[in-house]
Amino acid sequence: MDIPSDYRAPWVTRHRHLGSDLAVRTYPSRGPSQGIILAIHGFRGDHHGLDLLVRNLPGYTVIVPDLPGFGDSTAYPDARHDAATQAGVIETVRAELGIPASAVLLGHSFGTIVASRYLAEHPGRFASLVLINPICEPALEGSQAVFSRVAAGYYAAGRMLPERLGLAVLRNRLIVDVMSAAMGTSGDPRTQAYVVDQHRRYFSRFATRASLQEAFASSITDTVRDVAAEVEEPTLLIVGALDDLGSIEGQYSLAARFPQARVEVIAGVGHLIHYERPRTAARMITGFLTGKN
Repeated sequence: MDIPSDYRAPWVTRHRHLGSDLAVRTYPSRGPSQGIILAIHGFRGDHHGLDLLVRNLPGYTVIVPDLPGFGDSTAYPDARHDAATQAGVIETVRAELGIPASAVLLGHSFGTIVASRYLAEHPGRFASLVLINPICEPALEGSQAVFSRVAAGYYAAGRMLPERLGLAVLRNRLIVDVMSAAMGTSGDPRTQAYVVDQHRRYFSRFATRASLQEAFASSITDTVRDVAAEVEEPTLLIVGALDDLGSIEGQYSLAARFPQARVEVIAGVGHLIHYERPRTAARMITGFLTGKN
């Protein structure tokens, strides 16, 4: 497993969005910055999930907010934690940090729904869009429909049970390990161990049971497909050939909905590109942004 040894310590800023206290980390580039990337993490994760990708993009300044209800950001006191609402985080961060229109917007998994929805509603605010493991079709309609319904019941039960029992169910280590095993495709023991460790450390850092259940419900009903036709900016889709949450056919169908998009497929990996193939993904991103591939 390749983990770059250098680590760019970020600085943290705090912001407010609909009553949520947002934690935003900015990772400075090594040397002169080639540009700015605002990156949105996936469901049940936080900024830690994008760490390997950040390390493999040393020439860029990378900004990573923890979405409300996850990581170090508090939950919304009244608003729902769905993709439509979370998209507003991007505007708050962009405006308050003065992110220029030359910057790049990036999302992974659930973050691809959030990022694409924002850009569809705010054309011209970013120069381009990068989607890693994009959600191209509703989970309740695809090959994972049965699993998605079971998971929906799990998160609903975790929310409705008495608090102590509900939290115990949602933070159960065995269940988290099963999730890691189900999503992982790497045959490398070190990589799989890293995935398990990351999920054990950070998958249970959600703020409330409601925020977790609402975000999951959005992740299996909303898709990038819903807004792709309205995204005018050049778009790169980085997809895993073994991704159960988005078939290759579905990803190419999604790309065709964008006015200008291209697909890069990584063989032998599923929905955890950010953990299992960060160097490959970073190389594709750099090539896309510099026009070298």
